[in-house]
Amino acid sequence: MNYSTSDSPTSKCSVCVLGQFCLPVGLNAADVTRIDALVKERVHLQKGENLYRHGDPLSAVYSVRFGTLKTEYCLPDGRQQVIGFHLPGEILGLDGIGEGHYQSDALALEESEVCIIRFEAFESLAQEIPVLQHQFHRIMSRELTQDQRHLLSLGTMRAEERLATFLLNLSQRLAARGYLNNEFDLRMSRVEIGSYLGIQIETVSRMLSRFSESGLIQIKQRHIKLIDMNGLYELAGIPNPDRSASACSPDARIKKI
Repeated sequence: MNYSTSDSPTSKCSVCVLGQFCLPVGLNAADVTRIDALVKERVHLQKGENLYRHGDPLSAVYSVRFGTLKTEYCLPDGRQQVIGFHLPGEILGLDGIGEGHYQSDALALEESEVCIIRFEAFESLAQEIPVLQHQFHRIMSRELTQDQRHLLSLGTMRAEERLATFLLNLSQRLAARGYLNNEFDLRMSRVEIGSYLGIQIETVSRMLSRFSESGLIQIKQRHIKLIDMNGLYELAGIPNPDRSASACSPDARIKKI
Protein backbone atom coordinates (compact mmCIF):
# COMPACT_ATOMS: atom_id res chain seq x y z
CA MET A 1 0.00 0.00 0.00
CA ASN A 2 1.13 3.51 -0.75
CA TYR A 3 -0.03 6.19 1.70
CA SER A 4 -0.07 9.84 0.72
CA THR A 5 -1.31 13.24 1.84
CA SER A 6 -2.41 16.08 -0.39
CA ASP A 7 -3.36 19.72 -0.02
CA SER A 8 -4.20 20.12 -3.70
CA PRO A 9 -7.41 22.14 -4.20
CA THR A 10 -8.73 19.50 -6.61
CA SER A 11 -8.35 16.76 -3.99
CA LYS A 12 -10.49 18.41 -1.32
CA CYS A 13 -13.77 16.82 -0.21
CA SER A 14 -15.66 20.04 -0.93
CA VAL A 15 -14.89 19.83 -4.66
CA CYS A 16 -14.85 16.04 -5.05
CA VAL A 17 -17.43 14.81 -7.57
CA LEU A 18 -18.21 11.91 -5.21
CA GLY A 19 -19.13 14.18 -2.31
CA GLN A 20 -22.83 13.58 -2.89
CA PHE A 21 -22.36 9.94 -1.90
CA CYS A 22 -20.23 10.16 1.23
CA LEU A 23 -20.60 13.69 2.64
CA PRO A 24 -23.60 15.91 3.41
CA VAL A 25 -24.54 18.75 1.10
CA GLY A 26 -25.61 22.22 2.17
CA LEU A 27 -22.85 22.83 4.73
CA ASN A 28 -21.74 26.37 5.41
CA ALA A 29 -18.27 27.50 4.34
CA ALA A 30 -16.75 27.06 7.81
CA ASP A 31 -17.99 23.47 8.15
CA VAL A 32 -16.78 22.61 4.65
CA THR A 33 -13.30 23.82 5.59
CA ARG A 34 -13.32 21.62 8.70
CA ILE A 35 -14.31 18.54 6.67
CA ASP A 36 -11.58 19.28 4.13
CA ALA A 37 -9.10 19.29 7.01
CA LEU A 38 -10.48 15.97 8.30
CA VAL A 39 -9.74 13.97 5.14
CA LYS A 40 -6.15 14.60 4.07
CA GLU A 41 -4.74 11.06 3.84
CA ARG A 42 -5.20 8.53 1.09
CA VAL A 43 -3.96 5.05 0.37
CA HIS A 44 -3.22 3.69 -3.10
CA LEU A 45 -3.83 -0.02 -3.61
CA GLN A 46 -2.77 -2.37 -6.36
CA LYS A 47 -5.05 -5.21 -7.43
CA GLY A 48 -5.18 -7.88 -4.72
CA GLU A 49 -3.83 -5.68 -1.92
CA ASN A 50 -5.58 -5.58 1.44
CA LEU A 51 -6.90 -2.31 2.79
CA TYR A 52 -7.52 -3.97 6.16
CA ARG A 53 -7.91 -7.49 7.52
CA HIS A 54 -10.40 -9.16 9.80
CA GLY A 55 -9.41 -8.50 13.41
CA ASP A 56 -7.38 -5.36 12.73
CA PRO A 57 -8.23 -2.63 15.27
CA LEU A 58 -10.58 0.04 13.98
CA SER A 59 -8.56 3.15 13.17
CA ALA A 60 -10.52 4.65 10.28
CA VAL A 61 -13.37 4.27 7.87
CA TYR A 62 -12.63 4.64 4.20
CA SER A 63 -14.28 6.20 1.15
CA VAL A 64 -13.45 4.79 -2.28
CA ARG A 65 -12.00 7.57 -4.47
CA PHE A 66 -11.51 5.42 -7.56
CA GLY A 67 -11.41 1.73 -8.35
CA THR A 68 -13.38 -1.19 -6.90
CA LEU A 69 -12.94 -3.13 -3.66
CA LYS A 70 -14.56 -6.20 -2.18
CA THR A 71 -15.16 -7.21 1.40
CA GLU A 72 -15.11 -10.87 2.38
CA TYR A 73 -15.23 -13.09 5.42
CA CYS A 74 -13.24 -16.26 6.06
CA LEU A 75 -15.54 -19.16 6.91
CA PRO A 76 -14.51 -21.83 9.48
CA ASP A 77 -13.69 -24.28 6.66
CA GLY A 78 -11.27 -21.79 5.07
CA ARG A 79 -13.50 -20.63 2.24
CA GLN A 80 -13.85 -16.90 1.56
CA GLN A 81 -17.40 -15.55 1.49
CA VAL A 82 -17.75 -12.30 -0.43
CA ILE A 83 -20.09 -9.93 1.41
CA GLY A 84 -19.87 -6.76 -0.66
CA PHE A 85 -18.49 -4.89 -3.67
CA HIS A 86 -17.66 -1.22 -3.19
CA LEU A 87 -17.62 1.49 -5.87
CA PRO A 88 -16.34 5.09 -5.82
CA GLY A 89 -18.06 7.19 -3.16
CA GLU A 90 -18.98 4.20 -0.99
CA ILE A 91 -17.78 3.72 2.59
CA LEU A 92 -15.86 0.73 3.97
CA GLY A 93 -14.95 -0.21 7.52
CA LEU A 94 -18.31 0.45 9.19
CA ASP A 95 -18.41 -3.15 10.44
CA GLY A 96 -15.55 -2.35 12.80
CA ILE A 97 -17.42 0.25 14.84
CA GLY A 98 -19.37 -2.07 17.13
CA GLU A 99 -16.51 -4.28 18.36
CA GLY A 100 -13.62 -1.90 17.76
CA HIS A 101 -12.04 -4.11 15.10
CA TYR A 102 -12.89 -4.94 11.50
CA GLN A 103 -15.16 -7.93 10.93
CA SER A 104 -14.05 -8.62 7.34
CA ASP A 105 -11.14 -8.38 4.91
CA ALA A 106 -11.17 -5.56 2.34
CA LEU A 107 -9.22 -6.07 -0.90
CA ALA A 108 -8.79 -4.12 -4.12
CA LEU A 109 -10.26 -5.73 -7.24
CA GLU A 110 -8.28 -3.33 -9.43
CA GLU A 111 -5.90 -0.43 -8.94
CA SER A 112 -7.78 1.73 -6.44
CA GLU A 113 -7.45 4.67 -4.09
CA VAL A 114 -9.37 5.36 -0.90
CA CYS A 115 -9.67 8.39 1.35
CA ILE A 116 -8.84 7.75 5.00
CA ILE A 117 -11.28 9.15 7.55
CA ARG A 118 -9.70 8.78 10.98
CA PHE A 119 -12.55 7.56 13.15
CA GLU A 120 -11.78 9.36 16.40
CA ALA A 121 -11.40 12.69 14.60
CA PHE A 122 -14.58 12.04 12.64
CA GLU A 123 -16.59 11.23 15.78
CA SER A 124 -15.39 14.42 17.43
CA LEU A 125 -16.27 16.56 14.42
CA ALA A 126 -19.64 14.86 13.92
CA GLN A 127 -20.66 15.84 17.46
CA GLU A 128 -20.01 19.46 16.55
CA ILE A 129 -21.68 19.36 13.10
CA PRO A 130 -25.13 17.72 13.46
CA VAL A 131 -25.69 17.45 9.70
CA LEU A 132 -22.47 15.43 9.39
CA GLN A 133 -23.59 13.07 12.16
CA HIS A 134 -26.97 12.70 10.45
CA GLN A 135 -25.27 11.81 7.17
CA PHE A 136 -23.16 9.19 8.92
CA HIS A 137 -26.25 7.64 10.50
CA ARG A 138 -27.93 7.65 7.09
CA ILE A 139 -24.99 5.81 5.53
CA MET A 140 -25.01 3.20 8.31
CA SER A 141 -28.77 2.72 7.93
CA ARG A 142 -28.38 2.31 4.18
CA GLU A 143 -25.68 -0.34 4.68
CA LEU A 144 -27.90 -2.24 7.14
CA THR A 145 -30.85 -2.12 4.74
CA GLN A 146 -28.68 -3.40 1.89
CA ASP A 147 -27.44 -6.29 4.02
CA GLN A 148 -31.01 -7.21 4.96
CA ARG A 149 -32.15 -7.14 1.34
CA HIS A 150 -29.19 -9.24 0.29
CA LEU A 151 -29.99 -11.89 2.90
CA LEU A 152 -33.62 -11.86 1.79
CA SER A 153 -32.60 -12.37 -1.84
CA LEU A 154 -30.45 -15.39 -0.90
CA GLY A 155 -33.45 -17.03 0.74
CA THR A 156 -36.20 -16.19 -1.73
CA MET A 157 -34.74 -15.68 -5.23
CA ARG A 158 -33.80 -18.25 -7.82
CA ALA A 159 -30.27 -18.15 -9.24
CA GLU A 160 -31.28 -16.30 -12.42
CA GLU A 161 -33.23 -13.73 -10.38
CA ARG A 162 -30.24 -13.07 -8.14
CA LEU A 163 -27.89 -12.62 -11.11
CA ALA A 164 -30.30 -10.35 -13.02
CA THR A 165 -30.82 -8.20 -9.90
CA PHE A 166 -27.06 -8.03 -9.35
CA LEU A 167 -26.43 -6.78 -12.89
CA LEU A 168 -29.22 -4.20 -12.67
CA ASN A 169 -28.03 -2.98 -9.29
CA LEU A 170 -24.48 -2.59 -10.58
CA SER A 171 -25.87 -0.75 -13.61
CA GLN A 172 -27.74 1.74 -11.42
CA ARG A 173 -24.81 2.35 -9.10
CA LEU A 174 -22.47 3.02 -12.04
CA ALA A 175 -25.04 5.30 -13.73
CA ALA A 176 -25.33 7.37 -10.54
CA ARG A 177 -21.60 8.02 -10.83
CA GLY A 178 -21.79 9.21 -14.43
CA TYR A 179 -20.92 5.97 -16.21
CA LEU A 180 -22.94 4.18 -18.87
CA ASN A 181 -25.77 2.22 -17.28
CA ASN A 182 -25.85 -0.50 -19.93
CA GLU A 183 -22.20 -1.22 -20.70
CA PHE A 184 -19.36 -1.82 -18.26
CA ASP A 185 -16.55 -4.14 -17.21
CA LEU A 186 -17.12 -6.58 -14.39
CA ARG A 187 -14.22 -5.97 -12.00
CA MET A 188 -15.13 -9.05 -10.00
CA SER A 189 -14.57 -12.63 -11.17
CA ARG A 190 -17.34 -15.15 -11.70
CA VAL A 191 -16.10 -16.98 -8.61
CA GLU A 192 -16.54 -13.78 -6.58
CA ILE A 193 -19.97 -13.11 -8.08
CA GLY A 194 -21.03 -16.66 -7.23
CA SER A 195 -19.74 -16.32 -3.66
CA TYR A 196 -21.65 -13.07 -3.18
CA LEU A 197 -24.87 -14.44 -4.67
CA GLY A 198 -24.63 -17.85 -2.99
CA ILE A 199 -24.45 -19.85 -6.24
CA GLN A 200 -21.79 -22.03 -7.83
CA ILE A 201 -19.40 -20.62 -10.44
CA GLU A 202 -20.77 -23.13 -12.94
CA THR A 203 -24.25 -21.70 -12.38
CA VAL A 204 -22.99 -18.14 -12.84
CA SER A 205 -21.35 -19.10 -16.16
CA ARG A 206 -24.42 -21.02 -17.30
CA MET A 207 -26.79 -18.16 -16.41
CA LEU A 208 -24.63 -15.58 -18.20
CA SER A 209 -24.57 -17.79 -21.29
CA ARG A 210 -28.33 -18.22 -21.08
CA PHE A 211 -28.85 -14.47 -20.72
CA SER A 212 -26.67 -13.93 -23.77
CA GLU A 213 -28.48 -16.55 -25.85
CA SER A 214 -31.81 -15.00 -24.86
CA GLY A 215 -30.71 -11.57 -26.06
CA LEU A 216 -30.73 -10.02 -22.59
CA ILE A 217 -27.00 -9.23 -22.59
CA GLN A 218 -23.86 -9.38 -24.67
CA ILE A 219 -20.73 -10.54 -22.87
CA LYS A 220 -17.11 -10.89 -23.91
CA GLN A 221 -14.85 -12.01 -21.10
CA ARG A 222 -15.55 -9.38 -18.39
CA HIS A 223 -17.07 -6.73 -20.65
CA ILE A 224 -20.85 -6.80 -20.49
CA LYS A 225 -23.59 -4.91 -22.32
CA LEU A 226 -27.17 -4.97 -21.09
CA ILE A 227 -29.30 -5.26 -24.25
CA ASP A 228 -32.83 -5.86 -22.97
CA MET A 229 -33.23 -3.88 -19.76
CA ASN A 230 -36.96 -4.51 -19.58
CA GLY A 231 -36.34 -8.24 -19.91
CA LEU A 232 -33.80 -8.18 -17.10
CA TYR A 233 -36.16 -6.26 -14.82
CA GLU A 234 -38.93 -8.73 -15.62
CA LEU A 235 -36.64 -11.67 -14.88
CA ALA A 236 -35.57 -10.09 -11.59
CA GLY A 237 -39.19 -9.45 -10.65
CA ILE A 238 -38.56 -5.72 -10.24
CA PRO A 239 -40.50 -2.93 -11.99
CA ASN A 240 -38.31 -0.94 -14.37
CA PRO A 241 -38.10 2.60 -12.90
CA ASP A 242 -37.47 4.05 -16.37
CA ARG A 243 -40.38 2.33 -18.07
CA SER A 244 -43.23 4.45 -16.76
CA ALA A 245 -43.97 7.22 -14.30
CA SER A 246 -45.71 4.79 -11.99
CA ALA A 247 -42.53 2.77 -11.74
CA CYS A 248 -40.87 5.65 -9.92
CA SER A 249 -42.84 5.08 -6.72
CA PRO A 250 -40.90 3.92 -3.62
CA ASP A 251 -42.25 0.38 -3.99
CA ALA A 252 -40.77 0.16 -7.47
CA ARG A 253 -37.21 1.00 -6.57
CA ILE A 254 -34.63 -1.66 -7.33
CA LYS A 255 -33.52 -3.88 -4.49
CA LYS A 256 -29.84 -3.25 -3.83
CA ILE A 257 -28.09 -6.51 -3.09
